[in-house]
Order: sequence, then structure tokens, then C-alpha cells
Amino acid sequence: MTVTQSEISPAVVCCAPLAAPTLSDEEVDATARLFRVLGDPARIRILNALATNGEPVCVCHLIEPLGLTQPTVSHHLKTLTDAGLLDREQRGKWAYFSLRREAAERLAGLLDLKECC
Repeated sequence: MTVTQSEISPAVVCCAPLAAPTLSDEEVDATARLFRVLGDPARIRILNALATNGEPVCVCHLIEPLGLTQPTVSHHLKTLTDAGLLDREQRGKWAYFSLRREAAERLAGLLDLKECC
């Protein structure tokens, strides 16, 4: 699945690196929204599971390792997808998720502090 720039959430697209000389109010707000999305341990575990798997992962394979119910896992996956961090692919009755590489690269750039320190 090819992802265009317009399909990535504004929270991921508009965030300037934290080391930028200045940040606009919009960039600060978008960055704060993104950090709120990342502020849940279950979501970090989901990102880790997807980042370490070469193939999209079925929601059904995340339930047991996370120790959460299917609706709770689905909620976290929707939040991550809405933030532009994940791609979702429907296969029959199951949804498969993968980490958006473009989003991961932008996150890495957001936290790149080499320029300032």
C-alpha cells in the first residue's frame, strides 16, 4: 500500500524537529497531540510489535501478548492509525496493521537533537 503525504495525519506531518530554532503554536499543539498518543504503554508495545515484524500483524495476534481485550486493542490501534502512525489493511473479517515507515522517519526527525546539543 502506497501512502501519500495527504494520507498521513497532520500530527505527524506538521511537527517540526524539537531542535528547530522556533516552533509555531500549531507545531507545538501537533507535537503535544502526538506525544499524548505515544503516552500509553500498550501503544508503545503495539508499535514495538509492529516495528519488529516484517509483515502486517493481525489484531488477533496482539490480544494475548498485550493481555488486553480485543475491543481495547482495537481502540489503541485506531488511535495510532488516526495519528498517522499505522497502516490498516482489511483481510476478510480481520484487520492487519503495519507501521508507516514515513511516520517512523518523521518521528525520528522530530527527536533528532544533534543540531542543538
